[in-house]
Amino acid sequence: MDLKYAVKKIVVLGNGSWGTTLAILLYKKGYEVTLWGANASYVDCLKEKRENIKFLKGVPIPSGISLTSDISPVLKDNHLVVSATPTPYLRAVLTKFLNIFSHEIPMVSVTKGIENDTLMTPSEIITDVLGKRPVSLLLGPSHAEEVVRGLPTTVVASSKDDTLARIVQGVFTTDRFRVYTNPDVIGVELGAAMKNVIAIAAGICDGLKFGDNSKAALISRGLAEISRLGIAMGAQKSTFSGLTGLGDLITTCISPYGRNRRVGEQIGKGKKLQEILDAMEQIAEGVWTTKSVMALSRKFSVEMPITKEIYAVLFLNKNPLEAVSHLMMRAPRSEMEDLI
Repeated sequence: MDLKYAVKKIVVLGNGSWGTTLAILLYKKGYEVTLWGANASYVDCLKEKRENIKFLKGVPIPSGISLTSDISPVLKDNHLVVSATPTPYLRAVLTKFLNIFSHEIPMVSVTKGIENDTLMTPSEIITDVLGKRPVSLLLGPSHAEEVVRGLPTTVVASSKDDTLARIVQGVFTTDRFRVYTNPDVIGVELGAAMKNVIAIAAGICDGLKFGDNSKAALISRGLAEISRLGIAMGAQKSTFSGLTGLGDLITTCISPYGRNRRVGEQIGKGKKLQEILDAMEQIAEGVWTTKSVMALSRKFSVEMPITKEIYAVLFLNKNPLEAVSHLMMRAPRSEMEDLI
């Protein structure tokens, strides 16, 4: 792809907190931005209030951002598509756009997850549904609530096409939103997805009122098993020490904004999973990613003890304290074993 590829018009698919934040960021940079949402009645609400009251309360949406739920040929005129739809809904949403976007229009995936039925990552789902096309990732430790307030944030653009990654880097970089590039697409996308599983475990620690020692151990050992699976799937080990590995893991395990950490915290306090999910406005990707990661660990014969226990707590009704005991009483081993 030509580095001089001119980007002027951008459509963001998904009007959750992150899609809305990126639409605002891009609009402030001078791009012509359309923010698309699947729910027509909620899009009408956004048009009326110019505020995403469910997902990003208190943040005005500039009048220059076009809000729509239409799937119109007009969208063909866009030069870049940002895919910000949660993984469980991504395939269905993309299917709506089968005959809209040409194969030349680059797509930027900002979604973190792994599809349950296919074990595909979001970028793989994009290609599977819409066919071969230029795809880049934009992932990293980036809570919407902080980015939209202009707090300094760093993320990673990753693509099999280095030129596209650099185009995306240029499109999104601001004085408060720094974008690095990394060619390890597999590692970047897996790290960003799997950290949500460990974030649920971190929340359970908080709900059980464990301390800093517990959280530090969890983050360290969580990164170890994320790295094991990632390397087995072809990722570079060094990626997991970077922004979409360790960086994203730290953020999501400690932040009050993290939905996955919040789910774990409520479980640690004794609530049931379905009760927690029913009360949430937004999806906690880590719940569903846990299922996919368990399937991948079996497929690639990779030991993932933390993920295994979180799966048992979420879906087999295992007591969180019992899960902690099983982790603590595993057979002694070297910290350096298995590439750790």
